[in-house]
Amino acid sequence: MEDLMYQFNWLSPQLAFQHNNNFNPSVIEDDLLKLFEIEAYRSWANLELACQIETEETHNAMDEAEQEINSAMDEAEQEMNSAMDEFQRFAEELEREAMAEYHSLVSTAEAAWKMGKALEKAATIASKKYIEAALNSATTSLRSAWKGVSSRKEP
Repeated sequence: MEDLMYQFNWLSPQLAFQHNNNFNPSVIEDDLLKLFEIEAYRSWANLELACQIETEETHNAMDEAEQEINSAMDEAEQEMNSAMDEFQRFAEELEREAMAEYHSLVSTAEAAWKMGKALEKAATIASKKYIEAALNSATTSLRSAWKGVSSRKEP
């Protein structure tokens, strides 16, 4: 753009004072067209460079966003794994407590069953002894009564 402005500044006095014999309008036209063409190419190159820079910045921003998303996903996965581990430990703890309670109830039930069996045996033994004692007492009473009846017949 500076070359174009320089050319205009140089041409202005030339046109105003056309008494210069070195002044050739066709050369000026060619020079101006070349300068316009060069300026157009420079503008196009600058625009293309700006687009490339913008594209690179966009790609970089996308890469950063992708890295942040991946990092967030990794953190979420770690937190999920941690929560699953904690849940599994909690479930195992509950299962251990339930099994301990189950074993305690089974032990209590077995002890009650054994005590019931022991009481049954004791009751059976006690009833047999009672029946035996009752039979002995009845036998003794009958013998005693028989002796009393037999001793009365002899007089």
